[in-house]
Amino acid sequence: MAVKRVGNKSEAFHREGQAWHCTSGLPSDITVEIGDMAFHLHKFPLLSRSGHLENRIAELSSGDGSTCVLQINDIPGGAKAFELVAKFCYGVKIELTPLNVVGLRCAAEYLQMTEDFGEGNLIAQTEVFLNEVFGNWEDTLKALKTCEEVLPFAEELHVLSRCINFLAMKACADTNLFNWPMSDSNSTQSATNTVVWNGIHSTIKPQPVGDDWWYEDVSFLSFFLYKRLIQAVELGGMKAEKIAGSVAFYAKKHLPLLNRQSNFKDTNPGSTISVPPEADQRALLEEIVELLPNQKGVAQTMFLLRLLRTAMVLHASPSCRENLEKRIGAQLDQASLEDILIPNMGYSVETLYDIDCFQRILDHFMSIDQASSPPFIVEEGQSVDGAPSLTSMTMVANLVDAFLADVALDVNLKFPKFQSLAATIPDYARPLADGIYRAIDIYLKAHPWLTDSEREQICRLMNCQKLSLEASTHAAQNERLPLRLIVQVLFFEQLRLHTSISGWFFVSDNLENSHNPNDNLALTAQGRTTGIDEVMERVSGLEKECQTMRREIQKLVKTKRSWNIFCRRKPQQNGSKASKASCLKPPSPALENGQRDHENGEVGN
Repeated sequence: MAVKRVGNKSEAFHREGQAWHCTSGLPSDITVEIGDMAFHLHKFPLLSRSGHLENRIAELSSGDGSTCVLQINDIPGGAKAFELVAKFCYGVKIELTPLNVVGLRCAAEYLQMTEDFGEGNLIAQTEVFLNEVFGNWEDTLKALKTCEEVLPFAEELHVLSRCINFLAMKACADTNLFNWPMSDSNSTQSATNTVVWNGIHSTIKPQPVGDDWWYEDVSFLSFFLYKRLIQAVELGGMKAEKIAGSVAFYAKKHLPLLNRQSNFKDTNPGSTISVPPEADQRALLEEIVELLPNQKGVAQTMFLLRLLRTAMVLHASPSCRENLEKRIGAQLDQASLEDILIPNMGYSVETLYDIDCFQRILDHFMSIDQASSPPFIVEEGQSVDGAPSLTSMTMVANLVDAFLADVALDVNLKFPKFQSLAATIPDYARPLADGIYRAIDIYLKAHPWLTDSEREQICRLMNCQKLSLEASTHAAQNERLPLRLIVQVLFFEQLRLHTSISGWFFVSDNLENSHNPNDNLALTAQGRTTGIDEVMERVSGLEKECQTMRREIQKLVKTKRSWNIFCRRKPQQNGSKASKASCLKPPSPALENGQRDHENGEVGN
């Protein structure tokens, strides 16, 4: 820490309780009162250095030689600063440090201690030392923290702005251009890699400084000063990602509730700092949200979701939560399932997780996509005018399906909410329907009281044609699904089987015709044999799969038929012939229904 010594006389003051006395041997003729502290001094040393004290003493002097009493309660820095001022006026040795120079500079300005009242007066001395302080990062930080004690004066004298500007310039500078060991210009570097580091020879090269080197240092500032610094580095051209990183670091340090919502490591595990009241945390969180850069993706989605959770716990303003939901929605493709499972904080809790909140976040994501070009124009992995790409849409679709599968177990999750959330994702965003099928199956199992109509509606949320072979096999045996859907699944599997067989025969024909029989008969025969073998092997495998599915549907139809007969017989107690005839009447073939639905364009809805 930089230190400057001013004055050369030995200590001539001593303190008795709340009073300071000068030990010069002369009786005191003026008492300066500042708060509950009294300074028993002499007029001449004071008025010879201060224009303000000269005027005040002249007003109070009665000419009868009595001691005058001067009250100065509004001096910057209070009694602590005036103590150093008094010693300076008497020529007593004092030390200027980054911790007291700002208060002394403001007090000197208030007391009008200019060069008109002696060369090398306190204003000039403190200004020279401030320029030295502004050349060092740590000293400037210390001086900046003391500005709040004399804030109006520090602002007026531009001491605060000079501290901020120096720190902003240092934070924005390239880490490769400052604070880095320089090679000795007088001699070449030795075999032991000796370098000069701040004038000291060292054989070990320091590690490079990262872009986040300043995060922790500025996190100790009050939010008022920190906000001023962030605004300055933004004007200095710092990247938004680095600003967002600093704001996140600051938030983790000063919002204890935020750390409970995350896995972030405490920067100071041994800290015994008391937790601030929730009202203070709420106000700080709202300020932090406003300070975050608005650009998409500069703040981690995980951090934004942690902020949203904390905002709900602290009951932050609706505008703050809406701001966070929009930010999260703009980059929802970067979220993870663990982070979007936000516990319900409402007073009338119906579901375990906040479904409505996630719906709003998803709606915002979709609104950005709908405002852009149609999805088929967007190339894979690219975006148009900031809109989500097809890859982003697919990632969000997978996220939504995983979210639905997780919340489907909640028996309090109403059918309309599940349906609305699942239907928000367009069909093109799901290249494979296995995820939504799993969520639907879990929901049907956890909600066995759903009506047949609701079961039909929920099953229309998935496209049967996009089910994998494994999912189709499971669906064909799933008794929780409507029979109509099972028939659709089997129908599309038959179509897939037919298409696969046709494709293999087409490949075989091309293989036979790809060689000229007049040029290389042996190669043609070999290719034909190989192609036929592959086709036969594939056909054999597909036939086995088809037979397995046929057996499963036969079992299912028999089960359904037996259940229908039982249901029809049970209410008839008189054993009438009409009731028996109705029970024995077989249902229409399921496959014919599936084919009829397909012809009518209803399959897969």
